[in-house]
Amino acid sequence: MEPQAQQQKKRVEFDLSQFSGDDKTEMAAMYEQTLKHFTEGSIVSGKVLEVRKDEVLIDIGYKSEGVVPAGEFQKIAEIKPGDQLDVLLAEIEDENGMVVLSKQKADEKIRWDRVLAKHQEGAVIEGVIRARVKGGLIVDIDGVDAFLPGSQIDVTPVRNMDSYVGGRYEFKVIKINSDRRNIILSRRELIEERLEGKRRELLATIQVGQKRKGRVKNITDFGVFVDLVGLDGLLHITDMSWGRVKHPSDMVTQGQEIEVVILEVDHARERVSLGLKQATPNPWDDIEAKYPVGSRLRGRVVSLAPYGAFVEIEKGVEGLVHVSEISWTRRIGRASDVLSVGQEVDAVVLGINKQEQKIALGIRQTEENPWDTVHGRYPVGSRVTGKVRNFTSYGAFVEMEEGIDGMIHVSDMSWTRKVNHPTEVLEKGQTIEAVVLEVNSEKKHISLGLKQVQEDPWNRIVGNLKVGQVVKGKVTKIASFGAFVEIQDGVDGLVHVSQISENRMEKVSDALKPGQEVEARIVRIEKAERRIGLSIRAVGLPEEEFMRQREDMFDDPKPGEDMVTLAGALDHALGGEEWRPGQRAGDKKPEGPDQDAGPSS
Repeated sequence: MEPQAQQQKKRVEFDLSQFSGDDKTEMAAMYEQTLKHFTEGSIVSGKVLEVRKDEVLIDIGYKSEGVVPAGEFQKIAEIKPGDQLDVLLAEIEDENGMVVLSKQKADEKIRWDRVLAKHQEGAVIEGVIRARVKGGLIVDIDGVDAFLPGSQIDVTPVRNMDSYVGGRYEFKVIKINSDRRNIILSRRELIEERLEGKRRELLATIQVGQKRKGRVKNITDFGVFVDLVGLDGLLHITDMSWGRVKHPSDMVTQGQEIEVVILEVDHARERVSLGLKQATPNPWDDIEAKYPVGSRLRGRVVSLAPYGAFVEIEKGVEGLVHVSEISWTRRIGRASDVLSVGQEVDAVVLGINKQEQKIALGIRQTEENPWDTVHGRYPVGSRVTGKVRNFTSYGAFVEMEEGIDGMIHVSDMSWTRKVNHPTEVLEKGQTIEAVVLEVNSEKKHISLGLKQVQEDPWNRIVGNLKVGQVVKGKVTKIASFGAFVEIQDGVDGLVHVSQISENRMEKVSDALKPGQEVEARIVRIEKAERRIGLSIRAVGLPEEEFMRQREDMFDDPKPGEDMVTLAGALDHALGGEEWRPGQRAGDKKPEGPDQDAGPSS
């Protein structure tokens, strides 16, 4: 647009030839005065003369009429001849000699001037967000478009600006550029100013112990930030419930309104600690009265761990059922093997630690302990039938009923045979008959005997043997002090190293090997101890000589010699324990394991 000085010089020469004298002078002066009222860019008032197809003809009191494009009218059909309109004088005269007018620009200028007259920088105005554009939002302020940058929408980052479109809000005017007709707004500054005022008011009135309403603003792993209208407070996860909380999101949701208790106020740092559980009575205060030890209750499994299950017995109160307290008889490795989250269970209170807020529960205590009556069901000496369930190196476990096992030691599997491993006699899953040898309900241990089902053949076998008799047998085991020889149906005798040969030897293995067949002479039979002493070197001795030397075989050891007699060798082989046919020398019958631990196959 040309400078105003040049605009005012754009005049149309008026034909004064029809006037003369003073009239001509007067008319020229009037024409010059009229031109001074018309300035390009100004708002003028005009009367509609004619509404045409593409334009509207308007008389503004100038020497010629002006035209406004029809497209500048929102409702052209409502425009009638004689209507008075405000228009903007765009050009006093175009190349066709017509005055160029604009209704749209006039409306924009009127609205702009009205907004400027009402609002200045720093003022608070109200507007409707009209659209989203790159970098922010367009706000309609009394018909004038203003720009709201994305960073100025709210005090927190906005992820979805589209959700604001169509909403009416208050804004603060932070910049006005009159030349560009540009207005920059901020909603964030307005919110911050108001929050600051509320923050000061809140800090002046807030006190420990008060109950306040707030809205969940942010959820983290360690707690929740709650907007107290002007100030954010921290609700730690440990102050959300009297019970156990896995994650804060399990109790509250984003935007939820909650009532909290003020636990601590730091005025210097403007920090507030909040509590949710403190708004309700502490269920642990009278826990011992509500759930005395020994009482029975019903609860819901809320969490599982390898070592047990947590059972909620009321809101905020949980007890732990250890895996060892789930069943009297079943061997349970993990609680999840028998329990599931959400399952309702009956339990008995075993113990309460009010200070640490812990309750020990037991599920198995709701049923009778089958081990309390095991003596009556399985008296010593009775015969039982069971299925071989598992093996260890020293015996086999037999299931007598669900959860009740008896153990057969290898030494109780055969009267005559030396059993090194239970798989030599039994198979897993095999149904067998056994005799109850011992019952210990406290240790949950039952000893069974397999061989006791049959008659002991020892008396029958030994009844056919006598001292001095020569027998044939097979070497079954080599020891440092001698060799064991099977002489009949699994019955072993011991040949001491001194009774193998006339010649002294360092090692028994120099003369004998396992599996080797030998002849030996019986030099000792101890029926009470169920053991037999043999001598290979005495096989060829005459009867009188044998009887004489036999006495020497049991003399005390000579000084400097170790284990030179058969009697000492037998004692050494037994190690102070009873030695039975079929039991290896030096082996001791170990006590059966605690069946609760569960044998390994």
